[in-house]
Amino acid sequence: MTEQQLHIALHSGRLFKDDVDQLVDKLILQPNMVGPLLKEVLIEEKEGTYNASWTFRHLIEKKLDYLLPFFDDFTEILGKLTSESTIRAMACVCEMVCVAYFKKKDPAFQNNISDEQLERIMTACFDWLISEMNMAPKVFSMTSLYYLGQKFDWVHPELRQVLEDTYASGSTGYKNRAKKTLDKLAQIGR
Repeated sequence: MTEQQLHIALHSGRLFKDDVDQLVDKLILQPNMVGPLLKEVLIEEKEGTYNASWTFRHLIEKKLDYLLPFFDDFTEILGKLTSESTIRAMACVCEMVCVAYFKKKDPAFQNNISDEQLERIMTACFDWLISEMNMAPKVFSMTSLYYLGQKFDWVHPELRQVLEDTYASGSTGYKNRAKKTLDKLAQIGR
């Protein structure tokens, strides 16, 4: 698949789950296409569509390590995103990265991701957590921030404060995840 073919596939109407799966199956064979796909995410961000971000999320879900050569670009765009659909997909990817780095202790991630890049994820996740948007990006952000707090001491107290301040006004799903996160923080004495 060429960059032009990717662009056409992403811009030829709404992609359904089967379409995304077929596109991901092609992209799995070409890890070098992650960069162009990430560029398409930014193009769609401006257009208000989400085919590229949805495809990106599903590709990275299957091949998380494909993100590493483009990780700096990925973290650079996080703070520029405004579309909730795009943010949802990217917040999910951030959560996957944090799980690989902190929970699974994957050496490929621990050896190739800088503190600066983790700080960009952290900033984006706090922004998404406190902003007015649907629950999904907030839930992914809670998990990412919980793990990031294992490296950056100040994150857990801030996360706790945000969750306590927003708990009462959150949806049922938000309250459920917030409670689980607050319970985890309490278990580790934060």
